[in-house]
Amino acid sequence: MTRNWIGGAVALALVAGGVGFGAARLLDTRGGHAEEADHAEGEAAHGEAGFIALTPAQAQAAGVVVTTLQRGGGTDILLPGRVGVAPNASAALGAPVAGTVERVHVAPGQEVRQGAAIATVRSAEGAASRASVDASAAGARAAQAAAARDKRLFEAGVVARQDWEASQANAARAEAELRAARAQVAAQGQPGAGGVAVLRSPIGGVVTRVETRVGGFVTQGSLVAEIVDARAGEYVFEAPPAAADAIRPGQAVRVQLPDGSETTATIAAVAPSAAGSGAATVRARASGPTPPPGSVVSARVVMRAGAGGLVVPSEAVQTLEGRSVIFVSEAKGFRAVPVVAGRTAGGQTEVLKGLKGDERIAGKGAFLLKAEAAKGEAGDDH
Repeated sequence: MTRNWIGGAVALALVAGGVGFGAARLLDTRGGHAEEADHAEGEAAHGEAGFIALTPAQAQAAGVVVTTLQRGGGTDILLPGRVGVAPNASAALGAPVAGTVERVHVAPGQEVRQGAAIATVRSAEGAASRASVDASAAGARAAQAAAARDKRLFEAGVVARQDWEASQANAARAEAELRAARAQVAAQGQPGAGGVAVLRSPIGGVVTRVETRVGGFVTQGSLVAEIVDARAGEYVFEAPPAAADAIRPGQAVRVQLPDGSETTATIAAVAPSAAGSGAATVRARASGPTPPPGSVVSARVVMRAGAGGLVVPSEAVQTLEGRSVIFVSEAKGFRAVPVVAGRTAGGQTEVLKGLKGDERIAGKGAFLLKAEAAKGEAGDDH
């Protein structure tokens, strides 16, 4: 019965390919001995349930393609997103001290290095702070000298111990006041004696915004400029809350750029949303240069049920007697092996149970094997 079916399948393939009915009939016209042997072989094969006797040449002629198993699995999801800036790759430079702007050193779009001058400010408050440092330094020197003198006098028996200890405390207090004055000046941008402070870029990058001009007055903490290091870009995507649990840091994704090209990125962090708050935020590190911040991108993420799961072409999974089966290639044919199928995406189906991973299976054309197996089962019932 198998031989007759294969002959018919080959004949149909040849007729469909334009060979002609005459040629198709020749393939089914064989010597009597060969036909009897094939018939006996087919009967023996169909004596074993779920097995289809078929040589590799016959399988190929009938349109059955044998393939290997792949690793992967799960569905995939398309995430909308944009190009963002990585943490510590952008800076908002504020005025550390109130004062009048004497000079602006940069313009929007200009590239600067870390420590480059952005603006020069003259501040009365800064001048007072610098004077406080000078005064504190002088007081600390005097207190240290007095403590050293009282120590010598105490050792000579001229002054009491308590006088020496008091001078030591005064010296320590003067040192603390000096440190505080110096810290205040540092926080104000290190103004000089005239109160002039140069505000410098904390990072290297491109100036994207300047919020002051010469002659203007800035208050302490007001924005002076923004600097962005575009080379340290990252991708920021939005994922449905239900998908956030299946996305893991370290997972590789394919990112589609605005010009239609693709690049790779690696998931760096996932911030699941709180209940009812909308989409989760997924951040991914770029593997190369990124488009300008704000550019619209998208990424396809594979939602895996288990890392390294087995996947097969979806057409390889057939239903036989109410069960999902895959036809595994053996030396003399194909055997229907029951499997537990998982999720399907992109023409592939996840196999959760039933296969080891090293089998060769029928992919394209597996439905022909299913039809033959179904006929065999029907014949056995009679």
